[in-house]
Amino acid sequence: MTFFWSSWITILSFMCWAFILAILIMVLKYKPKLEEDGTTGHTYDGIQEYDKPLPKWWLVIFFGSIVWGVAYWVFFPAMFPKHWDGLATVQVDGETVPWSSKNELYSELESNNKVFTDNFEQNILAKADASGATSTLATLADMQATMRHSETPPADLQAQIDEKVAELSPYVEKLSENPNALKVGSRLFLQNCSVCHGSNAKGAVGYPNLTDNDWLYGGEAANILTTLHNGRVGGMAAWRDQIGEGGVRAVSEYVLSISGNQEGYDLDQTMVAQGKVIFNEPTNCVLCHGSDAKGMISTGAPNLTDDIWLYGGDRETVRETLRYGRAGVMPEWQTKLGNERIMLLAAYVYSLSDRTAQPATKASPATTAVPVTAAATAN
Repeated sequence: MTFFWSSWITILSFMCWAFILAILIMVLKYKPKLEEDGTTGHTYDGIQEYDKPLPKWWLVIFFGSIVWGVAYWVFFPAMFPKHWDGLATVQVDGETVPWSSKNELYSELESNNKVFTDNFEQNILAKADASGATSTLATLADMQATMRHSETPPADLQAQIDEKVAELSPYVEKLSENPNALKVGSRLFLQNCSVCHGSNAKGAVGYPNLTDNDWLYGGEAANILTTLHNGRVGGMAAWRDQIGEGGVRAVSEYVLSISGNQEGYDLDQTMVAQGKVIFNEPTNCVLCHGSDAKGMISTGAPNLTDDIWLYGGDRETVRETLRYGRAGVMPEWQTKLGNERIMLLAAYVYSLSDRTAQPATKASPATTAVPVTAAATAN
């Protein structure tokens, strides 16, 4: 609310209260001339008017409401809220802050989260033989608080946070074998992730299948934790302006020739050869997908030699991807869910994935933060 409207409402409220109070006091002080029988001499339809005092209970309620209203204005930022924080306070993130509806919400969320984390440590971590994660979670929370509150956090703080996140991966693997952890994780998945990946986690066009063994950024517990904490931003550049329509068609033909779904296509071998040359130019496709076209986890570039496609692997879809590019965003969940819920969610996703025969892709450290946007996301 702007200063004008908050000031106008405050001034109008004071004026209304002053007017009502003045009328009441005037009525209380007014003493009409009474007749011998105690009436005022006024008669209405045969009813005589007496001058009786207002009921004490009514006066107590009326004046009490005025006192309550003034006290409310003092304790809460009801008058000139831009300049008056009030006397009431709440606890947010370990600090005493002035009351506001926003701060009260955060305070209640922290209180509820404390109940959740206590239950998580006592009834889930302990029973999954993963209590060792408690100290790591405490250190991680302190680091994240420093990151939030510091205007100039240490340059290596984010790297340290990523390392602590990776340290939780062995405990995530243990949680993935615990029925209670998986039950909570499945609820978290349905509430937060199913809108994109589907309730069965098999994904859709543009949204990865989480139940197979093909992972753009790696399917180990540490990779999944990093993805959930920091999110991912993947981008496949549009190549039409750089290589032209002929280049788009040639590279598409080459990609079809090396992929696992080329059956049913009558490939033009001349275009395949041309596409291979364009693909392997140092500043083109090979930069992200590698000379073997098996992709790189470090950039989220997909393996082009299998038959798993994020946006579709038919000829026209591959051409469209090359012409116009693709953009994919996985939001970060660290600030929305917190470390404990992310562990449960990571454990659930880890339990869904196919652990057999991980495809050969070029690896990168699991603790890599949000990857660069040069990643191709066509697969």
